[in-house]
Amino acid sequence: MQPAAQKTGPLLAIAAAQPVIPVLKITRVEDAVPLARALAEGGLPAIEITLRTPAALDAIRAVAAEVPEAIVGAGTILDARQFDAAADAGARFVVSPGFTPQLAAAAEGRAPLLPGAITPGEIMAAAE
Repeated sequence: MQPAAQKTGPLLAIAAAQPVIPVLKITRVEDAVPLARALAEGGLPAIEITLRTPAALDAIRAVAAEVPEAIVGAGTILDARQFDAAADAGARFVVSPGFTPQLAAAAEGRAPLLPGAITPGEIMAAAE
């Protein structure tokens, strides 16, 4: 029998491995590495850095390069262009407040995507 994490995929395995995933809004790149290192050492290696600041992509890049024990993800991804930029920066998972076919296509074979969905139709489209 397979462990549950293998059945449900890498994103659920990340989420199941710790009680919370800290969501960080980094405004100064130099804060990203020490914060990610402290969180990882404290038992929270998976972190989400939102793309709501100009420093976000550089922060993801720095954490991915300098804190190998961290599982850095990107949040507030709104379109395929942002998805590509986050994945290229080293994001190992991506969170979006919504779902579009373009986001799904960008995620194909790359970082796992956790899209937001509220209505039954959105949930069904994301599940497909």
